[in-house]
Amino acid sequence: MATPQENLLDWLRDAHAMEQQAEKMLRAQSERLEHYPKLKARIDQHIEETLSQQALVDGCLKRLGGSSSTLKDITGKLMAFGQAVGGSLMSDEVIKGAMAGYVFENVEIASYTVLIAAAEAAGDRETKAACETILPQEIAMAEWLLQHLPELTQAFITRSADPELEAKK
Repeated sequence: MATPQENLLDWLRDAHAMEQQAEKMLRAQSERLEHYPKLKARIDQHIEETLSQQALVDGCLKRLGGSSSTLKDITGKLMAFGQAVGGSLMSDEVIKGAMAGYVFENVEIASYTVLIAAAEAAGDRETKAACETILPQEIAMAEWLLQHLPELTQAFITRSADPELEAKK
């Protein structure tokens, strides 16, 4: 049996690891993108948001007397590394990366939605406010990706059909 505060701390540790994974995944994507400047710019913007999100989550953990989980953080970073390596081997890396990014953003949306409810149950207004700051950023990134997937797909198809152009990144 766990108290609302214990659940909140555990889910904040998960969020910390998730944001570590997001940073690693986004940086790997950004470093490899060469031919899709709008996507690269949006990813770079979200890297900055992610760094701010990490600081907010870390602040919540410290204020509550907790700390991040080294095991969860390492696992998240390893998963991001595996995705980056796997993606770099695909001929349609940019499309698979954008799709994976959209899915990941929705996991983050769900996580912060849960954290807001958990913080409310635990009576933690500061954590709730921090998560309410983060949630719209994740929603905006997911919406941006969804709205730009058709355009990105068309650009990829055009580049892919031209033997003089590289399409994958």
